[in-house]
Amino acid sequence: MIVRPSRLTKLCIASVVGAFCLSAPVFCQNGPAQQPANAKAPPPPASQDIIVTARRLDQARDQLLPSLGANKYAIDRVTLATLPQGDDSSFQKVLLQTPGVSQDNFGQVHVRNEHGNLQYRLNGIILPEPISGFGQVLDTRVADSVALITGSLPAQYGYRTAGVVDIKTRSGRTEDDGSLSLYGGSYDTLRASATAQYGTGGFNGFGAFTYGHTGLGIDNPIPQRATYNNNSDTYRGFGYLSQILSQTTRISAIFGLYDGSFGIPDVPGQPPQYTYNGISTFDSSKLNEQQRERDYYGTIALQYSNGPLNLQFAPFARFSRTLFTPDITGDLIFNGYADKPYLSSDVAGVQTDGSYELGLTHTLRYGLYYSVETTHADVSSLALPVNAAGVQTSDQPLSIIDNNRRRGTLFGAYVQDEWKPTDPLTLNFGLRYDRSTAFSSEAQLSPRANLVYKLGRGNSFHIGYARYFTPAPQELISSSTLALYAGTVKASQISTDDTIRAEREHLFDTGFNLKPMKYFTVSIDGYYKIKQNLIDEGQFGEALVLGVFNYAKGYNYGVELGGNYRRGPINLYANIAAGEQRATDINSSQFFFTPQELSYIATHYIYTDHSQKLTGSAGASYTYTDPFGPLTLSSDVIYGSGLRKNPDSGTVPFIPNGAKVPAYAQVNLGMSQQIKTGLLKGIELRVDVVNLFDSAYELRDGTGVGISAPQFAQRRSIYFGIAKRI
Repeated sequence: MIVRPSRLTKLCIASVVGAFCLSAPVFCQNGPAQQPANAKAPPPPASQDIIVTARRLDQARDQLLPSLGANKYAIDRVTLATLPQGDDSSFQKVLLQTPGVSQDNFGQVHVRNEHGNLQYRLNGIILPEPISGFGQVLDTRVADSVALITGSLPAQYGYRTAGVVDIKTRSGRTEDDGSLSLYGGSYDTLRASATAQYGTGGFNGFGAFTYGHTGLGIDNPIPQRATYNNNSDTYRGFGYLSQILSQTTRISAIFGLYDGSFGIPDVPGQPPQYTYNGISTFDSSKLNEQQRERDYYGTIALQYSNGPLNLQFAPFARFSRTLFTPDITGDLIFNGYADKPYLSSDVAGVQTDGSYELGLTHTLRYGLYYSVETTHADVSSLALPVNAAGVQTSDQPLSIIDNNRRRGTLFGAYVQDEWKPTDPLTLNFGLRYDRSTAFSSEAQLSPRANLVYKLGRGNSFHIGYARYFTPAPQELISSSTLALYAGTVKASQISTDDTIRAEREHLFDTGFNLKPMKYFTVSIDGYYKIKQNLIDEGQFGEALVLGVFNYAKGYNYGVELGGNYRRGPINLYANIAAGEQRATDINSSQFFFTPQELSYIATHYIYTDHSQKLTGSAGASYTYTDPFGPLTLSSDVIYGSGLRKNPDSGTVPFIPNGAKVPAYAQVNLGMSQQIKTGLLKGIELRVDVVNLFDSAYELRDGTGVGISAPQFAQRRSIYFGIAKRI
């Protein structure tokens, strides 16, 4: 049953190739001749020529979107495979191994103490955001490399600017095989994966599919190992197809799907608060809330590279759906209301990027981006009626329908010049214009400037300034009609609901990249951000979908230090970052909050809930060859000083986010054995231990601005895996 899909995949790819060759045989090595009998068929292109052309086009694509003075932390496929859990590690865990990235609940990460504001790109093409939940849409096994780009970004990068996760996908160019793998262990975890790759002539393709089940789908709200209603099932599919049309032109397609079903974990022993239909008792460990997430995306990229000119044109689309199903009886008894929200987001657009070399000292880059997003937020609620004092007046709930539709557009254009007046000095000047229309029409012209000076022997210095414009994530904004909930448990204490605004920022960044030894590199970087209408997100309600609000003003600052030693079979790295983010005056979606919170924040700067003063990570791997083949031992550790929370009850004065959860450190181990000889040739075995010392630490304690539930990190878990190349 497992081998057949790989064979079918190869047959399907071969069929696509054959169909293409019928229409364009001149570009296909194995295409049937469609020429007169007396004509001499042209010789098929040499496979080495195809590989050289593909690599040149890859390099040309990279030149469209270089980092140019920003900080770039790259993790290649070899390193991805040697991390504990390897390809079965989530993208979140991979990013935690880079400087300045801290972990949070629901699979979130924060880059430089920002909430969200993280952009994913596949082969340089923006992947529009899904509706926020807790599923990991992308599978680590599809990545050939992952790079996190931060700091003063060049003008090509817009919209989500705390960090850009640049993923180069696997292409199947040099290999014609696939793999099957099984991975599982603690918490009833089982993950089955298959990959296939195929290449012939100028065509190549890669595909991956993964099914996963676990009893720990979402962070546990209790510190114990036991979980209640926390099962999840996920499906991820990914495909990449590419055809070289000529020595200057290539067309490629990327498509993917994600489908996840999650139980919302329960907290036992919660006291009932209301009466519904004469029922006033309920076992909170038996609540049965569910959330379903679906996401589909695709893009087609046409690339042209000839001499000094590089171009890429990429239309794209994404469709995202989230449905939360409440436990009506339980939710009414514990919360007084039961919401069933259905959220959808449909995005379509196009991204174009180009570059042109103007002699030896100037490279001009330019591009356009345009997208249209349509969002639906349909919420059907049952809410118990209450009087002015908040006392329940009936055990029969009112039915409330609150449906919202929104259509928004996003337009961006940029131009910039990379100027090299001397060999060690590079100056990059750019200008970007962005305009968004959804809840309001806003625009900004944003200058960017970076200077990079090479100090020799692999050492360099950079300094930069960037003006950023960050539209609010439309897919998360539902614009509830507050009057509908008057006289019910769901009525807000605050009736103000000002419009969400785009965030605007000035960023200053400087640092060094040093190479004190041949195999040892060090990076040092410092930054300061001044923000207007700082965008933040919080969980409001039972559905695990985040809501959006603004602080009128905010600032970030910090410093990062990272080091890497890589020589032969040894790979060592360590990162440490210090920083904080503060903000004041919530000036949109005020109905989410209490009067006490709004009053204090209006006149005081507070820590944002996701601000963490110290963040660190480190890791090591060693590979040596035993009689069976390569054996890899690896370990990594993540450290955090703790995210913010509210002070203990009774603290005077009350300061929102005025305390923090305790610091933590988590150690993970991994071991993998590749078998290169004998009957088991092509098999890889692995064992991983997550949270080696079984640290029961809190990510959240359930208090803080926009925080509604506690979450604890995963307890010690052991996993085993087997993979076979076919």
